[in-house]
Amino acid sequence: MCIYVFLHWDTKNSHTILLVQPGNRPETRTYSDYESVNECMEGVCKIYEEHLKRRNPNTPTITYDISQLFDFVDQLTDLSCLVYQKSTNTYAPYNKDWIKEKIYVLLRRAAGHGK
Repeated sequence: MCIYVFLHWDTKNSHTILLVQPGNRPETRTYSDYESVNECMEGVCKIYEEHLKRRNPNTPTITYDISQLFDFVDQLTDLSCLVYQKSTNTYAPYNKDWIKEKIYVLLRRAAGHGK
C-alpha cells in the first residue's frame, strides 16, 4: 500500500519539480524539487552557472547576461516544471517559455532590489 502526502503551499510557495534533459539520450534526464517556483528558477540559474564554470575552469568570476542564459535554456533537449496546484491537488506542467518568463521576473526584481 502506498500513501502519498501532498503538502499544501500557497501559489507563491508551490512545490515545484524541475525536469531537465540536456542531451538527446533519455539517460541524461534528471529532476530536482524545490519549495517554490522562485527557488526553482534560481536553481535553473545555478545549473547554467555550473555549466559556465565547467567550460571556463580558470575563470575566477562567472558573469553572463539573460540572453545567454535563455540561449542555454533553448539548447537543452527538454526543460520543464511541474508546479503544485493546491486548488486541484495536482501538478501542472510548464514549458521553457514559461520558465524563461519566470526567470526574467525573478532577475528583474533582484536587479531592482540591488539599487
